[in-house]
Amino acid sequence: MDKPVIIGNATLYLGNALELRERFPVDGAIIADPPYGVKLKTAYGNRKGAHPMLQDASRDFAPVIGDDGPFDPAPWLAFPVVILWGANHYCHKLPGKPHWLIWDKREGTGSDDNADVEMAWTNLKGPARMHRQLWRGICRRGEENISGGAWRVHPTQKPVELMRWCINQAGKPPLVIDPYMGSGSTGVAAMQAGSAFIGSELDPAYFQVACERIENAQRQARMFA
Repeated sequence: MDKPVIIGNATLYLGNALELRERFPVDGAIIADPPYGVKLKTAYGNRKGAHPMLQDASRDFAPVIGDDGPFDPAPWLAFPVVILWGANHYCHKLPGKPHWLIWDKREGTGSDDNADVEMAWTNLKGPARMHRQLWRGICRRGEENISGGAWRVHPTQKPVELMRWCINQAGKPPLVIDPYMGSGSTGVAAMQAGSAFIGSELDPAYFQVACERIENAQRQARMFA
């Protein structure tokens, strides 16, 4: 897409993040959950072409583009603030830093076949920090649990509350950039935090969902204002 979609103070690109990198201001804060080559197995096919937001909690998800190969964080490391989730999968490509962010997804419930936590590498100063928010199957704490979890529209979707916490950890930067925005949780969090947002997404269906979620967040912000 040559021209971005502008929604209030959000600028959204449909396209490849690496090809769009020159359009991202160098003073922005990178806060992202990139695909990192875990080859996530998602069921899809019998609802192909359906708008993901119209599906219920038992929906099938399209595969995440780029998740079939390793992730290279190098293009993003020069930005002044960087938070990259899933970094334990590619930490050998990152500088050693102490301020990791940990997301406790169990909140005291037992373990299962999936990870108890997720980890984000940052270039921030200070000690490691932890966010606790239940997020396992249909058991999720947060605004995404509306209507029995109907707002989970992406297989690796992060909670808005988690991404808002990341923005706070980063010092509430005036501009947040998510080159791999998926369904737009980082953008929604940026709208709630009062930050401008730039995001890009390669999958047209998820891009549409992100646009709608961010537009809804803008609308709610105007109502409260």
